[in-house]
Order: sequence, then structure tokens, then C-alpha cells
Amino acid sequence: MATPGVEAALELLSRLSGVRDPVEELRDLRVAVQALSPGALRERGPQFPLEGLFVLMAQGDSEQISSCIVILDRFLQAMDPLYVIRNFGEQLQKGLFHHDDSVKILTISQVGRIVEDRDAAKEILNTPELLRQIIFCIAAEKISVAKEAIKSLSRIAESPEGLEALLEGNLLVDLKNVMAKSDIIRYRVYELVVNIASASADSLNYCVNSGLLSQLIEELTGNDMLVRATCIEMVTSLAHAQHGRQYLAQQGVIDKISNIIIGADSDPFSGFYLPGFVKFFGNLAVVDSPEQVCEQYPIFMKKVFSMAEGHDQTMYGVAVDTLGILGSTVEGKLVLQKLGRRFHHMLNRMGCQAKSGPAELRVRCLDALASLCYLPPDQQTEDLLRMIESWFSCLSSQPLELFRNISTQPFPDLHCGSLRVFAAIGNQPWAQRLMIASPGFIEYVVDRSVDPDKPSKEAKYELVKVLANSKTSAEIFGNQHYVKLRGYMHEGPYYVKAVSTTAVEGAD
Repeated sequence: MATPGVEAALELLSRLSGVRDPVEELRDLRVAVQALSPGALRERGPQFPLEGLFVLMAQGDSEQISSCIVILDRFLQAMDPLYVIRNFGEQLQKGLFHHDDSVKILTISQVGRIVEDRDAAKEILNTPELLRQIIFCIAAEKISVAKEAIKSLSRIAESPEGLEALLEGNLLVDLKNVMAKSDIIRYRVYELVVNIASASADSLNYCVNSGLLSQLIEELTGNDMLVRATCIEMVTSLAHAQHGRQYLAQQGVIDKISNIIIGADSDPFSGFYLPGFVKFFGNLAVVDSPEQVCEQYPIFMKKVFSMAEGHDQTMYGVAVDTLGILGSTVEGKLVLQKLGRRFHHMLNRMGCQAKSGPAELRVRCLDALASLCYLPPDQQTEDLLRMIESWFSCLSSQPLELFRNISTQPFPDLHCGSLRVFAAIGNQPWAQRLMIASPGFIEYVVDRSVDPDKPSKEAKYELVKVLANSKTSAEIFGNQHYVKLRGYMHEGPYYVKAVSTTAVEGAD
């Protein structure tokens, strides 16, 4: 049985063709369609005559085009992908030539959705001109169009047929022609290639055979400093996949990056690329083995320490980020612990910077310290707990009060950063004993009035969850505080206590 909303939408659609200026009708249709449930749209979608909307989208002013986009997107998202490509493939292809970038984004996003259906994907692959136009959209002036094109092409390459279509034959020629337009567009194509190569070993082989990945590596190790800085980000993304790391190691790329860092001291322009190169090894250590990476590439830790002990604020920030990444795993923490007093001095400096450094650096220090101090509950051995407690004591003579003071400052990023540090140590018994010994700390934690904005409420709630769910909270905090924490957790992050008012007769 048809619902009244569906019938009203059908009626409004039927009226569009006979109206000279359909802006009002489109507004009404937009409201009606947005009110329909996804189930109603899926059930009756094919009955809606959408051809007129595509015609109206191809002409008219910006409001008319915008309304058509919203309405079509709502309909198309609910329809079967195979039905969409078979019935509206031609209209979607025309959308790629539209002067309005939002129409291009609508078309490209639909293609990305369609290729997730195996049968519908075959229809797309049998329409090479459509794929060709999406490739050309990588060179679009508007970055949102280019990003959508990269996303859709990455999805197309998830199937063996899509891989072959994109990275062999005419479409590969089109990709290379697009690359030649400018440096920025070449980097966009590299981003696509890395997305594809990261998916699987087979995908990587296609990218290698295309010659595009080799070109990226050549640019990474070339003499252009700015190009190096851009390329290292993409190579770091590739290294997150195991087959990607194996390829980079086999090709000697990791050794080359290490050698470039070694030679950086004599390069006056190393500041352009060194941060990215150091972060590459930090990420490599986390996804691989921190101990193995640090032993195999000693220049990595040597450079991190020189940056952490130096006076260049930019390099210091990179060192802090890298230490946070390296120390995010227990193995990485143990590598840092072996460094002894030198690392303890770094912790003390991070505490000082968190207290009184430049604003952006304070936030980065807080995030790194939260990463360094966190221990998963199932890995909280006595030795590791003592280690983290000793690290925390290195930060300041009164580290808990340091972060309490930061949390009360009127800067949301700092407030949330300090709450993340508390949450990182909140399930460790030694930290809970510090908290209960600090006058008013638990009262501060359960006081909702000190968290005015959404990020602050969410960060506070994460802290409360950690404390309330800890196995040692009830014993260390006592039943009264424990009950308050549990109550806060059950009420959720955005709870507002109802305030009752009494009306008085005769009052103004």
C-alpha cells in the first residue's frame, strides 16, 4: 500500500514537466523526498520518473541545480546500483561535463557506489568513456571533485577487472597524460596509485608494472627537496601495508631514506623533507617492530633525539609526534625505556613545554604524553606499571597538578588534551591513588559545568568511562565516588539535569 508521502512526491514529480519556472515545486519536492524513509524509497524508487530532474539539473540557476542534486542523490542512493547504471548511465556521464562541480561530485560518488556491486561494476567497465572522464576529473580545479574521483577510481580498482582496465591499455595512457598537466595533479595520481597498491599484493604488482610506482620512488629519492616532502607522505601510506613494506625493502627504498637522513646535517634545505622522513620511520616502527627498526636504522633514533634536544621548534614538534607514535605500543615503550636518563630528560622537557610552550606545541606534547603513558589493561604487569609511573614522575615535581592546571585553562584544545592524559593513566592503580589524594579531583571529574563544548564533554566522558570501568576504581576511590562515576557514565556525555520551576500566582 502506498504511503501518502510517496504519493505526494509522485504528484510533485509529475508536475515538474509542465512548469516554466519549477523552483517552488523543486523546493516542495525536496522537502517531501527528504521526509520519506529509506525503505519507502527503495520499495517505490523505480516508479519515480527521474528523467525530468536530470533535464532540470542540466539547466537553470544555482538553486534549481542544487535542489535537483539533493533530490536525485536521495533517490539514487536508495536504488539498486545495477538499475541506476542501466537506466541513468547516460545522464550520469553527461553530469561529468556539467559546469557545476556539485553535479560532477554527484555523478562520481554514484559511480563509486555502483562499482561495489559486482554486476553493476561490469556495466561501468564496459563504459570506458565514463571512466575516462572520471580520470580527467583528477585534474579538476576544485579539490573536492578530484578527491571524489580518486575515491571512485580506487573502488573500481578493487576488482581484478577494474585493476586491468585502469592500469593497462588506454586508460593508463589517460592517467599518464593527466599527470603531465602539473606537479599538483601528478601528486594526485600518485595518491591514487598508492591507494590501489596498498589494497593487496596483486594490486601492488599492477602498479609496479604500470611504471607509476617506480616514478614515485624516483621522485622521492631525487634532488628536489619539495618533491621529496610530498612523496614521503605517500610512501609512508604504502608502508602501512605489509606487502608495501616488503616492496620498499626489496627495492632498497628504506635504506635510501635512511641514507638521506644521514646526509641531512650537511643539507641546508633538509628542513623541507626531514620531518616527513623521520615520521616515516616512526610509523614503520609501529606497524613493523620498534626494536628491529631502531636497531636496523640507528640514524632514526639518533635524529629524533637530536631534534628533541635542539632549539628548532618545528623539529622539536616532529620529534614529540614521533616519540608519541613510537611509544604507542608496549614494544616501543620498552625501546624508549632502554634509553634511560636521556629519555627521562626528554619527558621532563615535554612536561615543561606542555605547561608553558607555544599553544600548538603544548597540544602536541599532551597528545604524545597520552600515547606514551597509556597501557592496555591486559598488559599491565607490575614492571610496566612501575615504568609508566616513573615516566609520569619525570614530567614535573607534581605532574597530576600540572595537568589539572592545564585542564582549567580557557582553551578547548588544551582542556581536551589534558583530559586525554588523565584517561590514558586512569585505569592504572598508581594513577588512581594520585587522583584520590588530590583534593577535589573526583569532584572536578564529575562536574559537568566545566565542560562547555561538545569536544570537552566527549573527552570528559571518555575519562569517566575509563575510571568507572576500571577493576580497581571501587577499592581505591571508595564507594561514594565510584557510584558517582558509574552514574555519570550511564547518563552519557550530554546529560543535562532538569531544573524544576514553580509558577506563583500573580507573578509577572
